[in-house]
Amino acid sequence: MTTLYGPVLLFVLAQPAIAGPAAAFDEVVVLATRHAATSLEVPASVDRVEGSALREGLGVNLSESLGPVPGISVQNRQNFAQDLQLSIRGFGARASFGARGLRLYADGIPATMPDGQGQYSHFDLTGADHIEVLRGPFSALYGNASGGVIAIYTADAPAGGLVEGTAEAGSFSTQRYALRGGGESGGAHYILDAAHFSTDGYRDHSHAERNSANAKLKLDLGARTRLTFVANAVGTPPVDDPLGLTAAQLAANPTQAGANALTYNTRKSLAQEQAGATLESQLTDADRITALAYAGHRHTTQFQAILQSVELASPTHPGGVIDLGRDYRGGELRLADSRTPGGTPLEVTAGVSYDVLEEARRGYFNFDGTDLGVEGALRGDEGNRVRSLDEYLQAEWLPAERWRIVAGLRHSDVHIVSHNHLLATPPTSIDYAATNPVAGITLRATPELSVYASYGRGFETPTLNDLAYRSTNGSLPGLNTALVPARSDNYELGAKLVRGATRATLAAFYIRTENELAVKANSGGRSVLENIGPTNRRGVELGIGRTLGHGLAGALAYTYLDAKTLAPYVACAVTPCTPVTVAAGSRLPAVPRNALYASLTWKSSDEHASLTAETVGRSGIYADDRNLATAAGYWSSNLRATLVQQGSRWKLTETLRLDNVFDRRYVGTVIVNETNSRFFEPSPGRTAYLIVSAAYR
Repeated sequence: MTTLYGPVLLFVLAQPAIAGPAAAFDEVVVLATRHAATSLEVPASVDRVEGSALREGLGVNLSESLGPVPGISVQNRQNFAQDLQLSIRGFGARASFGARGLRLYADGIPATMPDGQGQYSHFDLTGADHIEVLRGPFSALYGNASGGVIAIYTADAPAGGLVEGTAEAGSFSTQRYALRGGGESGGAHYILDAAHFSTDGYRDHSHAERNSANAKLKLDLGARTRLTFVANAVGTPPVDDPLGLTAAQLAANPTQAGANALTYNTRKSLAQEQAGATLESQLTDADRITALAYAGHRHTTQFQAILQSVELASPTHPGGVIDLGRDYRGGELRLADSRTPGGTPLEVTAGVSYDVLEEARRGYFNFDGTDLGVEGALRGDEGNRVRSLDEYLQAEWLPAERWRIVAGLRHSDVHIVSHNHLLATPPTSIDYAATNPVAGITLRATPELSVYASYGRGFETPTLNDLAYRSTNGSLPGLNTALVPARSDNYELGAKLVRGATRATLAAFYIRTENELAVKANSGGRSVLENIGPTNRRGVELGIGRTLGHGLAGALAYTYLDAKTLAPYVACAVTPCTPVTVAAGSRLPAVPRNALYASLTWKSSDEHASLTAETVGRSGIYADDRNLATAAGYWSSNLRATLVQQGSRWKLTETLRLDNVFDRRYVGTVIVNETNSRFFEPSPGRTAYLIVSAAYR
């Protein structure tokens, strides 16, 4: 694959750059140290994607805009009932839905619950100021399930006010309408937006709709204090689930729905609302305090394609309909102190966070008499509660002019309790705790070049879904308390260069994980997990952005990731369970060894016209832990053309997107360890979208 893109890299690096100050092309980030710093200063892999780049996509999925960030894999499953397939350096790759093993934040509010399961359907790309992606050792400073961190930040209200409307239309009857507006009055700054999205989808039985709204209000309470309120809501009527395809189905017709998707009308609906408030105050010239409080509710109903005969065969089967209600709340208090003892700058940050999840989980038959795909008799009724209490301390010290040392420690305590109301069995509870250190050092070799090294120890607890079953036939009730958290040692070396209009980052990493979670058995809607032996993740990440002459700019992101098990373990091959051995050296499923993104953009001198060509390539991936099912590697190219008409207070923009220009046929994602070998989720061929927006200031 590399030979396809080598000329692109050589072209980007060989062109003469337009001279300019280094700082103008460096990124200001906050995730690694919890205060604003340029990326050259921090000993961590962290990238920032601006809101303007997010809005160059359709504004629907994170996968549209995070291609230039190395180390992260965000793939559109063409299935809005199952979200995106998201992983960072292999963490989260085995997640069957949502995000697992990663920390997600929206305006400081955790989108990852205290059990480690995360959702990002409420991430508001329309009104975002930027997104930050943190990879590597310093992710451990965010606690449980922090194999990487993704944080989205809503934009502040623009000076003078703004009203903007967007309309989109394209392939598969895709439509999206969005409205955004904001302004300021006295010490109040407000901005809000709302959007409606719908599509018939690439495959049969993949229609989807989504409605979302987001609001932010910032109040200046004096020269040193600011109070910010954020609120958002997202809702979908029943979204069709086309399920995965077997290899034979994929070869015969990639647009078809999977087996029994139509018979049982597989679908999912959700409604989520949340709100939070953040108080920031500069207490003295040296001390500042930040306090966050939030609360939310999420309700999900999902109809699965579990056969009626399978559900009736077991008196304890939980049924083929999941009805899940989640109430969550929490807060964080953080104090930062900045001083210069002995003439050397030192900043110390201490904080505590408390998060609670209360879950009502019910299961129903997905049939009623002869009617299939409807809610039937109650089969399960559980009440689950998870709470986490974390304390952390970190310090940043500049002992000499060119040196920066950052170190931290975080203690996490997670308590889980489950009540089975239907069986009236005694509650099951389990506690997990860990203390994780992080340290890194940066040397500013020149004003334009920094090198760094870092280490962090992280952990990942089993989620409520991971703990749900001890056996596939339901003979062993209660949580799977035999599971223990996965622990990882994370090492990284890197270099960052900002020279003129060029920004380049290079990072090499090694991660060893003990007690990683994997599927032991999977049958009839029940997944039993186990802790397996050690795994290794090692790789290299390269990111380059360069402004060229004649209105050209190029970007490139390359990731090499070798992730595999180091010891054999026993799992089940078929239903009923037949024990098989997963060999040592088996590669982590859903993780490509090589991934590359390259783009070239031309803009006219007045910035009223632009054209972008981008290419994405990924090597083949495995769909199961045994490495028997494979999705082939691919490359795909996209084009984007934009015209802008600008008045004194108004701006009109038209964008035409052509994705997969050469009409490649490929499998973009896989359903890892799918019970019936329905692993494959094909991606569409050539698609076209027209986006028109009008803004008035």
